[in-house]
Amino acid sequence: MIKKFIVAAALITGLILSAHFLHLAFTSASAQTAQDDSSMVKEADRSIDNVAFGPGEKLNYDIGYGFINAGSATLEVTDLIEYNNRPCFLIQSTANSNKFFSSFYRVEDRVKSIIDAAGLYSWKFEKYLSEGNYKAQTAYGFDQSNHSVFFGRDTLPVAPFVQDALSILYYIRTQNLKVGQSVYVDNFTDGQSYKMEIRVHRKELVKVKAGRFDCIVVEPLLLTSGIFKHEGKLTVWLTDDRLKLPVLMKSKVLVGSITAELTNYRLGEIL
Repeated sequence: MIKKFIVAAALITGLILSAHFLHLAFTSASAQTAQDDSSMVKEADRSIDNVAFGPGEKLNYDIGYGFINAGSATLEVTDLIEYNNRPCFLIQSTANSNKFFSSFYRVEDRVKSIIDAAGLYSWKFEKYLSEGNYKAQTAYGFDQSNHSVFFGRDTLPVAPFVQDALSILYYIRTQNLKVGQSVYVDNFTDGQSYKMEIRVHRKELVKVKAGRFDCIVVEPLLLTSGIFKHEGKLTVWLTDDRLKLPVLMKSKVLVGSITAELTNYRLGEIL
């Protein structure tokens, strides 16, 4: 049982990242250095209507492993900043194990993303992991005009308007989600480019600690080499309104199930 607890604690941040429609478990990452070059800013020829989120928004979650509370997490639009001579949202995610789990496996993880306020695509991504004795950091910057990413010493090609592990959630929140249909998004994470399918399953009323919400139920799937690849089973409940707040996330993994449940929230300023 203790081994299962340790695995669950290690998956706390994995669930938060999967809430950004990507990972259910950690992958090893070496330190990278992002590049910030204002010469990148030639393109940005896209504007997305965003009435879902803005600076000041903060979402707080309880992370559960079965019936046991394992920790807490946040998703926050901390500020509107200037980056590469463009207005951008600074978005941060945190995941922390609680006192019980921390006694044998402490998790203190942070993820940051800088996304274009007009086009809602990624400019920069940073991830800092501290899980037990394991510590790692990753950072990479995007050249959206030349469709490339600076990953370590490499410059890799990416799709236009590519998303990172955190920005993809916020982009999806601005989309018109219809039951029975899917939204496809290009993504780059930890050296890999792939297309993500966000499949919209149904509408459902759910009750969480933050309240009762009419929701749209979606499932992220990886699309690689023509085959849909499940990274575990992840289901996300987004409010069925203009905000599309992620109020509940559930993942089924080999050691059981993990949930992220919205406990309270503060709405941001819509620009």
